[in-house]
Parts: sequence; structure tokens; C-alpha cells
Amino acid sequence: MTKYAKQLLELINQSKEHLSAEQLFLELKKTEHKVVLATVYNNLNVLYQEGRIRKISTEGSPDRYDKIQKHDHLVCKKCGVLSDIKFEDLTQNLERQLGEGILSYDLKVFYLCPKCREIKQGM
Repeated sequence: MTKYAKQLLELINQSKEHLSAEQLFLELKKTEHKVVLATVYNNLNVLYQEGRIRKISTEGSPDRYDKIQKHDHLVCKKCGVLSDIKFEDLTQNLERQLGEGILSYDLKVFYLCPKCREIKQGM
């Protein structure tokens, strides 16, 4: 693993947000002045292919990256903000229905976040 990949992995694992490649680039640039955006994309692709990070794709937004930890996501349909949520019994339920173990899944639940819901009600 390259030094940039290690630093990106650390940034992702420590973040409470779901950062885009550009946001990760700006964070990394604070300490690694010579890093370029293409290097960040290349390292993120390798980390994703190796299963060290999650890539979250939502229509109309850039891909965002997240730690490998069992959880799902709430996505605001209006502003695109991502929030973590855990459906504790979902994996067991899916495996029971399939009759076998599952490797992984990516569940996104779309809703209106509290801020957008407040704006909508104020109209």
C-alpha cells in the first residue's frame, strides 16, 4: 500500500462524514503538498477494489467514500446529505430468505432530511 493510500484510508476511517475524492484531496493536500487529484482517484480505486473502503454512489452527486463497517445509509432526496443508519436484523433476515450467507449489500434509504423537511413545511 502506498503512503497516499495509507493516509487516505486513515482519513476515511477517522471521518464522521462521507467524503468525495475532491474533499479527500483537499484534506491530504494540507500535509502532502505534491499530491495531485489523479493520485487520489487512483489510490481510492485501489482501496475500493481491495475491499478496504466503501464507495457510495448516488445519482446527481459525486461518489463518496466510507469506512468498511456494517451499516447502511439514509440519503436526502433533496440535498443529497448522507447519514449512517444500522438495520440490526436485516442481514439475518436476508440470509434466512436466501437460504445462504450473503457477502455484502449496499442499502440506501431515500428520505427528506430534517432541514429539507423544515424548509418544505415553511413554504
